[in-house]
Amino acid sequence: MQQGLLPLFPLPLVMFPRTALPLHIFEDRYKELVADVLPDRSEFGVVLASRESVADAGCSAVVERVLERYPDGRLDILTTGLRRFELLSLDEGKSYLRASIDFFDDEPGAELPPGLRERALDAYQALRKLDDSAPAAELQDAQLSFQLAQSIQDLDFRQRLLRLRSEPERLRQLVSFCEGYIPKQQLIASLKRVQPRNGHSPSRFPDPA
Repeated sequence: MQQGLLPLFPLPLVMFPRTALPLHIFEDRYKELVADVLPDRSEFGVVLASRESVADAGCSAVVERVLERYPDGRLDILTTGLRRFELLSLDEGKSYLRASIDFFDDEPGAELPPGLRERALDAYQALRKLDDSAPAAELQDAQLSFQLAQSIQDLDFRQRLLRLRSEPERLRQLVSFCEGYIPKQQLIASLKRVQPRNGHSPSRFPDPA
């Protein structure tokens, strides 16, 4: 269903429904955006941004709470993702972007094939071993794929996942993607561990007095 103009917050990230995102607000236009949405806890849209453009789909969010207000007007806020949308057109009538959008959700009726959920959870556990600082997943979420994908940093894949309207298809793609992604991340982690010693063998001699 098409909605009215939604305030947009373009960022170099992809947000998913029912996931948390802390934000530091320092630009005047986004201070204005937060001031506009905060009183009524109105939705705004988080969209993946590049230097040239914004993505054609994003996730709406609300401000759960203001964590800190600074004397110069900056803010630390905690937001939560709500629902996905497609951009229909952009509006530049305010200091920040707004868009005419169309909210969408999954198509009904899709059932998970046997074992798919377990394979996705195995991939998630492997990702968590590589980076335990990633947000913890809510494993009872009906759209489990969005929860698990928080541990994946590849923005193109995250954006592709956001647009899919089938949970089984998202989980299939997540499992398939992780088959190549996890070994690469394991290699990167291994290189980071050995890098400080690269080219420097442990000395057999004591340091000079």
